[in-house]
Parts: sequence; structure tokens; C-alpha cells
Amino acid sequence: MTGVLPSEDDRPVLVLGPNPTPNGGMHLGHIAGPYLAGDVYARYQRARGRNVIFTTETDDSQTYVVASAAREGITSEELCKRSTGQIQEALQAIGISYDGFGPFDSMYKATVLQYFSALHAAGVFKLKTVRLPFLERTGEFMVEGLIEGDCPVCLSSSRGGLCETCCHPNNFDQLINPHSTINPSDELTYREATIMVLPLEEYRDRLTKYHESLATHRRPHVRQMIAELMARPLQDIPITFPLNWGIDAQFPEVPGQVLNAWLELIPAGMFTTSYAARKLGRDTVPGELWRKTENLRIVHFLGFDNAYYFCLPHIAMLMAHGDKYVWPESIINNEFYELESSKFSTSKRHVLTPQELLKEVPRDVARLYLALTAPEYQRSTFSRAGLDKMAEDRLIGPWNQLAGILAKAVANAGDDSAKLPVTPTARGRVVAMLERFDLSYEMPTFNLNRSADTVLVHIDRLRKRAAALDGIGLDEQPEAWGELFSEVKALLALASPLLIDLATAAREAGVFDGMPDAGVLVTGAFDVTEVAPFAPPLLSAEPTGGALAGGG
Repeated sequence: MTGVLPSEDDRPVLVLGPNPTPNGGMHLGHIAGPYLAGDVYARYQRARGRNVIFTTETDDSQTYVVASAAREGITSEELCKRSTGQIQEALQAIGISYDGFGPFDSMYKATVLQYFSALHAAGVFKLKTVRLPFLERTGEFMVEGLIEGDCPVCLSSSRGGLCETCCHPNNFDQLINPHSTINPSDELTYREATIMVLPLEEYRDRLTKYHESLATHRRPHVRQMIAELMARPLQDIPITFPLNWGIDAQFPEVPGQVLNAWLELIPAGMFTTSYAARKLGRDTVPGELWRKTENLRIVHFLGFDNAYYFCLPHIAMLMAHGDKYVWPESIINNEFYELESSKFSTSKRHVLTPQELLKEVPRDVARLYLALTAPEYQRSTFSRAGLDKMAEDRLIGPWNQLAGILAKAVANAGDDSAKLPVTPTARGRVVAMLERFDLSYEMPTFNLNRSADTVLVHIDRLRKRAAALDGIGLDEQPEAWGELFSEVKALLALASPLLIDLATAAREAGVFDGMPDAGVLVTGAFDVTEVAPFAPPLLSAEPTGGALAGGG
């Protein structure tokens, strides 16, 4: 038994989280999907000994910022600054281990402009005259997050240029009965404007081949969305808008217009990749690590409500750059997460932040429950009663019973405890654990729900085996104890992307001493013939402390 796992792709991996809009803080509905998923995946890749960069940054150019700031009566700049701090605090509190949270600074803007300017110079963008909603009272065009109406495809309420229900775009004048999101009583008219667009239909064949080749790396809802959109002519994508908020496009054909904020997000990823890489000790320029010669793979975690841009326009723009950049391999979406079966709503004060939850429960409990109930394939809900029951019946109680039995056996053996044999049968059981966890941690079968449930299943299984050995000395049944200790050690390593504080305590207690420095789950790490007995750390039932929690 060599401990070889079924997925042996050791290319460097770039893990991208979605760019949060700085128009407020973060609640559990944000965390339970792409941010926790990205964190768990990145931690697992590090444990496998792989070169990982996990990064994100705020999406300051979004018109949602303008609308939210206007409703609060503050400037957009003030809202961005305050919200960015709240977002970073929430991510750090729940233990999201990004390697770099990029700043929205001059280098960021230069990276975005360089990306767009290269395509503009190559003639990729076209001029187009379109009808846009217009507010006569202020003399402003109203687009994206500034207007709301009914989606022309599914008839749901929609804003932001993209329907969060069906994920179809609603560009230009397509919203039904639009109204201002700042002041719904404002009367809107329409005016023509000449803007730059990306003719997406020109990329149909290449987009079709790309998605067909990676179909197993797309979840069913996204595959359905792609099929729906590809079954009709692809809409032209607005590259610029006549707005006062955003990055000046600097295209002479459309003076004074700004870039479409949605389309900044790939060059934003290039910028944050280099920003994080520098923090990790590699000096790079934005875009360098995205070059195909770097041979990295990109895994993108995001909510279904913005998957359209990352599956079609963003990929088309990367294609328009020629053979220069690598394209995302896995695009993993999630659905909506609710609070006690109702949608999170800041305006209705129906919201729960990570900091608030961590004032009441331990961080590992929060992380495991969020993973267990994450909206992987359909809407799911946070339930405080459900969390408490899971913690008591399936996590803290069973784990602490298991850890207590092992600690007692070690204490009873005293100084006479020697290393215990790990038989071929025991090593085979560990390999089975490694392989099973790998299915839920690795692409394309990554799944937070299954990984969390698998942790709980093995805790209960090993607790029962420990109970059967309770009171029997290590020297009386060394092989049985050796098997148990080796499997508990493996479980601590395999649960480490989720139970980050337990894993830290285990590391500090010396449980992983002697294991490879590259990561506790590198190939062969558990291909050993003996194991030293250890007292596993207990899971605390005390709350972590909200904003005081570290990044883990």
C-alpha cells in the first residue's frame, strides 16, 4: 500500500474566489458558498504539497456601490472603504486562508487598462449605438445596479445587467418596466448612446469546444445555463458605459466612458495573483502567472447568479488575447443559502454575519456546519437548531469521546508506551480513507457537503472502535491500537481543510511530527509500519469570539 491517491495532477493551482462588491459587509449566505469552498479546496491542495495561490479582492467599480451609497447618503468612496474592512474582517474571522487580498489601487487599474487596451488595439471591440435607460431629472444613464425590472427571459425581478434567477443577461433596454434602485419613483426614459461592445457570437465555435471539453468540471445548473444561451444568438456584451463611476476606458471613440465593471474581473484576477505571489516570495508582474507557459490550472469558485460572465464573456476575452493566457479549468458554482428558510436580507435585518455566529459557537463547528449545509446544487438553509444538534450529536460529543479514550490509553501506558505496529490491513484502511476523501476534495467531484459528512461518518466509526478497546492496554492489543491511532491521525489530516483549529491544535501537540514538510497528505505520508501513540486534542464547545478570530 503506497498511499497513492487517484488524482495526481501536481500542476500549480490558482484558486479564485469571487470578487465581493464593497457595498456592505458579509453574511453567512456569502461565506457558505464560494468563499468556504475556495478555502477548503486551497487548504486541501496545500496539504497535498502543491503550489497554491488563493486570492480575491473587492469589486469597487460596480454600480451597486453607487446605488447603495446614494441610499445611505454617503460617498461611494466612503462606502468602499468601510465595506472592504468589513469584508476582510468576516473572511478572516471564519478562517478563509487567502494568500493575498488585492487592493483596489493604481496598479490594479493599470492592469485592467492594459488588458482592455490590448484588445481594443487589436480591433476586438466594436462601436454600437444602443438604447439605455435615462433619468431626465439628473441627466444620467441608468444601467446595471442602478436599475431594477423584470427579466425578459424568466420574468423574475432582476438588476445588475444579469438575472440572478436564470443567469441570462439583460443588456441595454431589455429589462421590463425598469425603475431606479435609488429612488423607485423616478421616471425613466430611454436615450441612445454609442458604446463599445464585444460581439460574443463571433466566439461561438471556440466557446462550444471549450465547454464541451470541460463539461465534467461544470455543475448541472451551469451546464443548463450555457446550453440555453448557446441555443440562441449570443448577445453583444457592453464593454463601456457612459457613467461617472468606474475606470475610465480611455478609448478615443467613446470619450469619458468607463469600463463595464463585470468585465474587469479576469484582469483583476491577474492582478491579485501577482499580488499574492509576491506575498509568497515570488516577484511577478500581473498576468505573468496566467501565461500558458506557466502550466498552472485555474479553479474558479462563484455563485450561480454571476456564472454567465465567467463562462462566456470572460472566456471569449481570454480567447481574443490569442494563445497567451491559460483559461479556467474548473468553474464551480453554488446556489443560494438562506437563513432559517428565508432569503438573507440586510434591509429587513434578516441576516447573520460570521462574526455574530462566532460569538456563540466555535469556529470549527461553524465551518463544518456551513460545509454540511452548503448550497452546492440547490438552495439550502442555515438553522441554528440544526447546527446545535450536529455539534452535540455528531461532532463535539463523538470526537471528544474518541479523543478521551485515546488520551486515557496513552496516560495508562505512561513512559512504557512504544510505537505501535501498523499492519498492511491497517494501511489499506487508511488508503481507503484517503481515496474516499479525495473524491469530495478534488476536481471535478469537489463537494463540500460530502467532505463534511465524510468527516462526521469517520468520527462516529472510529469512536465505536475506540469504545470497543476502552480499558484494554496498548501492550495487550498493539495491532488493534496501532490501526486505530493511524486512522485517527489520518482523519485529523483529512479533516484539516474543514476543522482548521483542531488541526492547528494537533500540529502543536506533535501529532504530525515526522511527516513531510510539504504537506500532511503528500503521497506516501501514511505508508508507514508503525505509529506513535498520541492524545488527540479535544474540540472546544466555547465560542471562538467573532471578530477576534484569526485567519487560521
